[in-house]
Amino acid sequence: ISNPLSGIKKLAGQTMWYGVSSIAARFLNYLLTPYLTATLLTPEYGEMSLVYALIPFLNIIFTYGLETAYFRYVQQKERADDVYNTITVSLIISTISFTLLMLLFRQDLANLISLKNHPEYITWSAFIIAFDALTTISFAKLRQQGRPVKYASIRLASILINIGIIVFFLSVCPAIAKKNPDSPLLYFYDKNIGVGYVIIANLVQSIITFLFLWKEFFSFRWKFNGALWKEIMLYSMPLIIAGFGGMINETFDRIMLGWWSTAASPKTEVAIYSGCYKLSILITLFIQAFRLGAEPFFFKQAEGENPQRIYARVMKFFVIVICCMFLVVALYLDIWKYFLGKADYWEGLKVVPILLLANMFLGIYYNLSIWYKLSNKTMSGAWITLIGAAITITINYFFIPKYGYMACAWATFATYGTMMVISYKWGQKAYRIPYAWKKLLAYMVIVVLLYFIHLLFAKLDLGVWVNRGFATVLLASFLIFVLNVEKKEFQRLPVIGRFLKSSKTSL
Repeated sequence: ISNPLSGIKKLAGQTMWYGVSSIAARFLNYLLTPYLTATLLTPEYGEMSLVYALIPFLNIIFTYGLETAYFRYVQQKERADDVYNTITVSLIISTISFTLLMLLFRQDLANLISLKNHPEYITWSAFIIAFDALTTISFAKLRQQGRPVKYASIRLASILINIGIIVFFLSVCPAIAKKNPDSPLLYFYDKNIGVGYVIIANLVQSIITFLFLWKEFFSFRWKFNGALWKEIMLYSMPLIIAGFGGMINETFDRIMLGWWSTAASPKTEVAIYSGCYKLSILITLFIQAFRLGAEPFFFKQAEGENPQRIYARVMKFFVIVICCMFLVVALYLDIWKYFLGKADYWEGLKVVPILLLANMFLGIYYNLSIWYKLSNKTMSGAWITLIGAAITITINYFFIPKYGYMACAWATFATYGTMMVISYKWGQKAYRIPYAWKKLLAYMVIVVLLYFIHLLFAKLDLGVWVNRGFATVLLASFLIFVLNVEKKEFQRLPVIGRFLKSSKTSL
């Protein structure tokens, strides 16, 4: 690749499309948060959060690392069709098997996540996970082929359907039932299902998404290469371990909070923590969008000249963006809190800055993880994630009974910070990439200091708008500082470079 920035430009373009779909979908979902917190009782919102803590965990079992393995092996063009056929056949057989097991042990799973009275939630979740698993490689194929527009369209359409169904069953049907109990629109409505309609809406969304991807899914042939499958499994098996650890770190703290909380209502604790966790949405959305574009991008760049240089620059831009996002959320928490709906959730706002930093560490870790994926050392990634999982479980076990969801937040911070450091140290020995780590660390320290400066300023109690004005000054100061430090780097980017030149000319 003659110009490393051309690769970054392409990644930025694809990340934008994935970002548009992810941000729009998550934002639409995010807008449901105040709606759901207002419509549902707080313990019911806690029940929903427990279900959605289990689903990603089981998704790891259903997909068992095949998505990353697909990106890794499909680069061998002479085997591309064979790879797709083998992975898809494997996925179909395993999905049917795992779904039957979930249905068989649905009561045990319901007991595990403190929902023993609602085994039907597990039944619906089993089919959600099944359809999501079947579409995994179809979505991966769209990403690998560089078709983010179709990817974005399907994601957006399905989430709109999801929201429509939720609003229909939680608001429209109860209103109709009061005015006209005999309405045919109430044929499928049962008021006792309550929060279960959120899960049902997700199930419908998963089925419709599968239908949207019908063409991509059925482009495979019933051909199974046993030798290739064994090779793929050797690569992907450590990713399953890493995935398990990742889900323990990412979502299992809600379940542990339900187990070990000594609060009067553990489900209320889960609800507050889950609601406040969503205020780290800007960073998590960007990380998700970035990952969707970055994984196939990184594997393709590995075939070019000096890919390490590209990876280092990608990391630099990535850290700058998430530092800005940290400030946008942390400095304006008094605005973001209104997205939580009820004031009952505001007591948990103190966890948000901790979780923002934790998610910054996680995003950097995802960037760093390219070293073990490219060098076929996926077991290294599994060990790192297992270390993180051990930290998560240990901190939560000892401190949840005393500190509740604050323990979950600090456990997340400690886990992702440790994983980031270990991955960097280990990766530099196995696959050296010239990251400008001192500069990137300085940016992160600066934004944290700016946050604390704003906290001290807020204690002067000069008024809400004065505080927000000062927050804007701090954010603008950081942006100007970064633009000056990285002037040469930004000037090489087409859009920003033209802006800087025009600004200089006008001055």
